Order: sequence, then C-alpha cells, then structure tokens
Amino acid sequence: MTTDELREKLLSAPKNGYTAMTPAQREELNAYCKRYAAFMDACKTEREATAWTVAEAEKRGFKPLASGMQIHPGDKVYLNNRNKSVILAVIGTQSLAEGMNICAAHVDSPRIDLKPNPLYEDGGIAYFKTHYYGGIKKYQWPTIPLALHGIICRKDGTSVSVCIGEDETDPVLMVSDLLVHLSADQMKKTMAEGIAGEQLNVILGTEPLDGEGADLVKLNILKLLNEKYGIVEDDFHTAELTVVPAGKCRDVGLDRSLLGAYGHDDRVCAYAQLEALFSIDTPAKTAVCILADKEEIGSVGVTGMQSRAFEYFAETLCLSQNVRLGECFSNSFCLSADVSNAFDPNFPEVSDRRNNSMLNYGVAICKYTGSRGKSGASDASAEAMQHVRTVLDRAGVCWQLATLGKVDQGGGGTVAAYMANRNIVTVDAGVPVLCMHAPMELVSKLDCYETYRACKAIYLG
Repeated sequence: MTTDELREKLLSAPKNGYTAMTPAQREELNAYCKRYAAFMDACKTEREATAWTVAEAEKRGFKPLASGMQIHPGDKVYLNNRNKSVILAVIGTQSLAEGMNICAAHVDSPRIDLKPNPLYEDGGIAYFKTHYYGGIKKYQWPTIPLALHGIICRKDGTSVSVCIGEDETDPVLMVSDLLVHLSADQMKKTMAEGIAGEQLNVILGTEPLDGEGADLVKLNILKLLNEKYGIVEDDFHTAELTVVPAGKCRDVGLDRSLLGAYGHDDRVCAYAQLEALFSIDTPAKTAVCILADKEEIGSVGVTGMQSRAFEYFAETLCLSQNVRLGECFSNSFCLSADVSNAFDPNFPEVSDRRNNSMLNYGVAICKYTGSRGKSGASDASAEAMQHVRTVLDRAGVCWQLATLGKVDQGGGGTVAAYMANRNIVTVDAGVPVLCMHAPMELVSKLDCYETYRACKAIYLG
C-alpha cells in the first residue's frame, strides 16, 4: 500500500462542507436559512419564541398535552410551560419503554433586563435602569440601536405585549458612551471595567411636558407609554421587559454565506430541532423537542431545564402506555443542541485548533463542555459519541468535532448535564458561532442546515 493510500485510509481529513454539496442541496440550504431568518426576526425573546412555536405547531396538528390523554403512534402533542418554554413530541410506533429520541435547546439569550423600578430622569434625560442577563461584554452594548420587548401585567389584571424599535417607523433606544475626547481615564481601565453594569442605562427621551415641577421629561415618557399601553408607573413592578439589539437577521459577506443576528445562541439550534420535528412523520421511537428557558443563568426556575416540567411531560406520556418514567429515561437519548465557538483567526491564541469547530465544516459534536477540569460537563461516553457518529454518517450529515477553547482559557455549559442527570444518555452538538454572546453573532448557513439535518437524523434514530 502506498503512502497516499495509507494516508487516505488511516488519517482523519475533515473537509469544508461545500466541497460535497450538490446544487439541489445548496438550494435547499438557502431556502432553510430564509425560514430560519424569518424566525429570528419574529423571536428575540423566549416568550416570543414560545408563542411562535405554539402557533406553528398547532397549524401542523399538534395538540396540548393533558393529564389522562390517550396517545397513539403518530399523535403530536405539546406542553406550553408558562409561555416561556415549550416541549413537543411526535409519538412513535415503539413503546416508551424503549425510550425517546430527544433534542434539547434553549431560547433565551444574553440581554439587558429592566429593573423592577426602572424609570427615572437625570440631567434632563429620561432613562430606564437595567440589570444585564447572562454573560455579556458590557462595552459592546452602548451606542447601538436597541429595542424594547416584553409584557406588562397591569393593575386591573390584564396584560399587554410591548415591542418598540423593530418596525422601521419606530424609534430605537440607546445606551450612551463617553466621548473619546474626555475618556483618558476610561481608556486606562480594563475592557471589563470600561463600562459598568450600572452604566447600562437606556435613553428614552429628552422632551419635557409643559408645566412646573421636577421630572417633566420622565412624566412625558410615562404619558406616551400610558397612551399606547394603558400603564402607570406602578405597572413596571409587574412587568417583564427586555432590551435587545434592534434590527433583522442579515446576510453577511459578499458571498452571503453567513447570517448575522442577535440570539443565534441558542435559537439557531432551537429552530433546527423544531423544523426537524415538523418534517418527520411517525418515527420508531417517540421524538421529543425541548425549547427551554434560563440556560444563560444556569437553567434554573420553573421554565429552566433543571425544573421538573420535562418530568411532568414525559410522565404524562408514559402513564398513557403504563410505562415507568425511569425505564423510559434509561433507554432514551438526548442531543443537547447548543452552539460551539467557531475558530476565529483574529484570536487564534484562545483555541486548540486541532480540536476546535470551524465555519462550514458542519454540525459540531462536543464530547464535553465545562471549565477547568471539565467542571460542569456531562462528558459523554465513547459509546454515546459512537451512537451520534453512526447516526449522522448513516444520514450523510456533515459533522465535525468541537471543544470550547484551550484548557483553562475559560469555559461554559449547556443543558446537557441536566439531561444526563435524569439518566438519559446525552451528547452536545450544535452550530459553530463567531462573536458568541455579542449583540450580533455570526453563523455559517451551511452549518445551520447541517444541524437541522443532524436533529432530523437523531429523531429518526
């Protein structure tokens, strides 16, 4: 055997996914990414993603899951968990005693939340006080167009949805930064200290109402909000309002090979597994799609992956077949669909290039996340990795391996550990991302499409 033959037989040789893509696949890829971009434009918060998902699911015949419901192969059910997370399933032909094939992602993203008593005036400017949510670089958020999204529960018991800054005719909001001419002291600070959390105050306006007294600009802003939403200042105490980057998902690059948007982490994987579920008929094993909340702050709370909402959903299904929940979980598999960091040639020093995911090489399979000595990781077994490898290869999915940067450089986590804690075999996989957790993140269209194909392959086993 020649050296070239040995090299081809023995050595790993990852290839850019475009080299093997047919014209028909490229057309399907572009169509998929247009649908994904529309989802991103409509869903900038977990509430919006949940509402969109429920509406689309019902169009496709999904029914709300209810206690005591009888289910049969091919049935489609969902659980809306308090309007902030959602679980869906297509019932398979096999008993739930054989387990489920699960894809789990999250639909929350790093952002800036309003404090419970946010509205104030200072120096003739009306502001919202905020508290950032999840891991952000605070210096990235001033001087960019921002939008306000959320819900306000009013004193009379009614509620109203808020969205300001997304329509072309809307005003946008903004956080100010110090002018360079007077920033000598600021420029000496570290990047982490240059903008403090308490400085992420959102500018609302500067025009005062006619009259005498203090806070006339604040009063004018509240008057405008009252006219549009019927609220008073006390209603902020029972509101859930979020500031996110304004604007739509956009093609990036002269070749349009990338998508730029706020919140690819992790709605890019959430959409992939959702569309994959919508595309299948009756699978062998029951296929389950989880869109969870609160991952960016530890998957806590009633809508996070650590809650027992998933147990309630799965147990309701199992009871209809007289199957023990523990037996179902022990035979289930979960793809924890979350993003990885794409190798960035501008910052090569933080990555182990031999083990880092890259743009256009397909869905990234990650054996472990965590930090330091794999702290917080579920650390998938060789058998679990082999299962994913076999399923994706059989389906012709383009995939690659990933780790989260160099050892001791930092780290992060996903919902994988919480699924594994339920005695469910779990492996991380998802779309490589540039500029992760920035107000605008970048992903490859090819990787988005291959992640969708990976989720579909997992559902079908």
